[in-house]
Amino acid sequence: MPDPISWSLALPYFSLALVLGYLCGSIPFGLLFTRFAGLGDIRLIGSGNIGATNVLRTGNKKLAAATVLADFAKGLIPALIGQQWGPDIAVLAALGTVLGHIFPAWLKFKGGKAVATYIGVLTGLFWPVAVIFCATWLAVAALSRISSLAALIAIAATPAWLFYFEERQLVELFILLGVIIYVAHYQNITRIITGKETKIGQ
Repeated sequence: MPDPISWSLALPYFSLALVLGYLCGSIPFGLLFTRFAGLGDIRLIGSGNIGATNVLRTGNKKLAAATVLADFAKGLIPALIGQQWGPDIAVLAALGTVLGHIFPAWLKFKGGKAVATYIGVLTGLFWPVAVIFCATWLAVAALSRISSLAALIAIAATPAWLFYFEERQLVELFILLGVIIYVAHYQNITRIITGKETKIGQ
């Protein structure tokens, strides 16, 4: 029988992992990069989102690529560090990171959609499924030309792949993250259903 958790000892570490993950995730790289580049406030452009897709609407592909990499890294790094302290710490750090990206306190809880951060977290926790995620995204994007649809389908499939690899704790985490990200994409989902979602290249 596994030893019961001593909550009095574990709770401070669990809380710290969640908070530090949140703080890392809430760094608004898209907003910072566009401001440093003299492009103003990204929240006043396009969809008002701070993610790479909206950064691309400035016309600066290098900044958009830098935003993708930075948002990916801020998911990857807390997950990798958390794993050094055990799977529970890693899961909580990962959850905090995605929450921080979508709901950053210093931006009135209006952040990005967290797809790049989600992939970073997935890569840090179980990279084989991250590879499958990217392959799924590429396939759906090639067929539909809709980036958000590709991401949503890949996110929906992720828990099933984790279950296949018997990563049961991660299944629970990525079901929760999937629900959170689907809520963040509610406007995209509405546009997909009505056929009004912007396609890649438009």
